[in-house]
Amino acid sequence: MITANKAKSNCFKKVLVVRNFRNVIRCGLDDKNSKPKVSNFLEISDIFVKRAFYKNGMAKKHIAVAMGGYSSEFDISLQSGKIVCENLDRNKYHVHAVQITKQGWFYLPENGDRKTIDRSNFSFEYNGEKIVPDAIFNTIHGTPGEDGYMAAFWELLGIPQTSAGFYQAALSFNKRDCLSVLKHFGIHCANSYYINKGTDYDLEAIVLSTGLPCFVKPNRAGSSFGISKVNDMEDLQPAIEKAFTEDTEVLIETALVGTEVSVGTYRKDGEIIVLPVTEIVSENEFFDYEAKYLGKSQEITPARISDEETQTVQLEAKKVYHLLNMTGVSRSEFIIQDGVPYFLETNTTPGLSSESIVPKMVKETGMSLSEFFGILVDEALVKK
Repeated sequence: MITANKAKSNCFKKVLVVRNFRNVIRCGLDDKNSKPKVSNFLEISDIFVKRAFYKNGMAKKHIAVAMGGYSSEFDISLQSGKIVCENLDRNKYHVHAVQITKQGWFYLPENGDRKTIDRSNFSFEYNGEKIVPDAIFNTIHGTPGEDGYMAAFWELLGIPQTSAGFYQAALSFNKRDCLSVLKHFGIHCANSYYINKGTDYDLEAIVLSTGLPCFVKPNRAGSSFGISKVNDMEDLQPAIEKAFTEDTEVLIETALVGTEVSVGTYRKDGEIIVLPVTEIVSENEFFDYEAKYLGKSQEITPARISDEETQTVQLEAKKVYHLLNMTGVSRSEFIIQDGVPYFLETNTTPGLSSESIVPKMVKETGMSLSEFFGILVDEALVKK
């Protein structure tokens, strides 16, 4: 016997199929000169069916919000995860806080002791039953959440997640490699010099390449940990040693002079959307940790730049997102020098805490964080 709920679900599916045929026609597959292939219809129809099911909330999905990690950004990640947990729509999702630490991986129920995650399938006990999340909301800054390790693990398990794929995450996390790829496509970047820990390097050769002032930064780190601005030759060696405390690879770049801006980009229904531009005005010499998280900066949204500069840098951010084949939300940083945006880096799991830039951009659009986070989750679920 078919239950009332199952009958209702079957009826809903039939309605979706009819609607999907109309959607396929609207996509231009059935023009006057050609007939749509059955394979095309099935592929596109399946996409519309999935989106309709998730958006019509046939069943509440279990969403694990992953936070923590193994890097210096651990505490910042916890703040981002907390904001996501507070703002995900509980009418649409079962929200589960998950903490990734060097000591272990844990599910943190709202009431009760933490429970160990089963790493064989990323499951945990919830209300007396084993739950494998329908999707992961990734808020882990730094390793292993932003450099592709966790993304690869979840992909092997078949669990979709809200951030970039494992290759895109690994590429963008490695500043040197990311710059090399984007320069090939005509993206403007500062002159740079790269060194490995344990290898010989010539300070004069570095300055000859980058000039002074220059920035010395860990090649694979975030939140401005280990970064120094060097104005004099005598400060270069200490800055390199400081960067090596965060990473075994160091990137040294020419200090650009101009307006620093940040641009958020994400996908909705497969379309790349660019958020308002934020201008960064640091009270310190550059946008360091204090400026980012301890109130030592102004983050002005929208940025106080011309309409032409706004359109140019948004187009550049969209181009970067497309070239790197990103998914989820990313935040790219630029210096606009003489009207030209120079790319600095892109973050595939940008901060989402109350002090972070992306939530301020979202607010400027008129969206709530609940709505925005829901878009990211639904985009991930469609990939499942």
